[in-house]
Amino acid sequence: MASRKSSAKDRPSYRCTECGWTTAKWLGRCPECHAWGTVEETGGAPAVRTTAPGRVSAPALPIAQVDARQAEARSTGVPELDRVLGGGLVPGAVVLLAGEPGVGKSTLLLDVAAKAATAEHRTLYVTGEESSGQVRMRADRIGALSEHLYLAAETDLSAVLGHLDEVKPGLLVMDSVQTVASPEIDGAPGGVAQVREVAGALIRASKERGMATLLVGHVTKDGTIAGPRLLEHLVDVVLHFEGDRHARLRLVRGVKNRYGATDEVGCFELHDEGIVGLADPSGLFLTRRSEPVPGTCLTVTLEGRRPLVAEVQALTVDSQIPSPRRTTSGLETSRVSMMLAVLEQRGRIHALGKRDIYSATVGGVKLSEPAADLAVALALASAAGDIPLPKNLVAIGEVGLAGEVRRVTGVQRRLSEAARLGFTHALVPADPGRIPDGMRVLEVADVGEALRVLPTGRPRGAGTTRGGGASRTQEGAEA
Repeated sequence: MASRKSSAKDRPSYRCTECGWTTAKWLGRCPECHAWGTVEETGGAPAVRTTAPGRVSAPALPIAQVDARQAEARSTGVPELDRVLGGGLVPGAVVLLAGEPGVGKSTLLLDVAAKAATAEHRTLYVTGEESSGQVRMRADRIGALSEHLYLAAETDLSAVLGHLDEVKPGLLVMDSVQTVASPEIDGAPGGVAQVREVAGALIRASKERGMATLLVGHVTKDGTIAGPRLLEHLVDVVLHFEGDRHARLRLVRGVKNRYGATDEVGCFELHDEGIVGLADPSGLFLTRRSEPVPGTCLTVTLEGRRPLVAEVQALTVDSQIPSPRRTTSGLETSRVSMMLAVLEQRGRIHALGKRDIYSATVGGVKLSEPAADLAVALALASAAGDIPLPKNLVAIGEVGLAGEVRRVTGVQRRLSEAARLGFTHALVPADPGRIPDGMRVLEVADVGEALRVLPTGRPRGAGTTRGGGASRTQEGAEA
């Protein structure tokens, strides 16, 4: 009997490094979080324990009697970041900001740390990747100096907690969570166990002190946040910092937010003097010309709830090789190929099959939503015929394989943004709703009708035009 108990006690157990689920036998896939290859041996079998009832920290209250003022957000001083957070930082909230190396995470958070620092709410910026002198040089360059901003370079968790006791900040910025380690936990900094322990300790400190915390997170080569997936579950807000290192535009996109919506996007411009918010970023994606150019078409895309006017460009040239080139930048190659097939079969444009075709967007914006299909099709058709589209025209709509133009979400918001920027004509699917004053809208049912806006096209029938909510008939298909 003794040997049987001893063998049961010494039997190894297994734990999932992603979610912490335990089991008595090894599995290739965790049944809790469905991750592959994350179940590892941890030692003896987990002991079965029971917890006796203990003293409560505070009595339970009816929900109507809970003071909601404790969760009021405080502005960060950066309006674009406040937009994504849902109004600002809530006391005790923990925010995880992840992004690729060099995208500008440290620059943005250093600017936030300086603007949010006040006499009543000090800010503590802890860097584990740079020295204090390097951070000070960046602060001088971007103008992020404040007498209430405290700076420390630490990689030891106990030292970070000691700084919290001394400074008593209202905001903590940790750059980054993967560089800090606890001496009580085995493993190198950035490992699963270390990240879990460091994040857990900082979250507990934030909740106990009512201190907002901004954590910088690394990403893997496939773009996901490094470390255990449990980290994203523990924090209150998860933000992704996106942008092409060769372009000025940066986007902060909310992935998880316990205090606001997750479909908001903040736009920033990165330059030599730092990073600034863009309340009106549409100008980055447009090319101002006195006369229209063949192969260009404008559309309105939605980044979260925000409409952005973007320009699609296309160029077709005679191919010198048996297999013509198909090159895209900022557009999905599969959707461009679909538009080429639709134009050839439904639009009767047969000059595209044996030509090199190049398509791109302006300003580094990436168009992935189907609402840009109609603009891509018109740009390709305009380039194929070397015919410019009418001036001040935007095209909005998804194009199906049968050539039909389908409805998309947020048409009214898209048209309002186009009208605000001075565009007067639009091609949209049927029933777009209320139209802004001064905007002429041509409702098209298929690609054939949309192609008639080309000057050489011969319109048939009458297009429905609306302005300011009133409908009238416009002869022809002029834009």
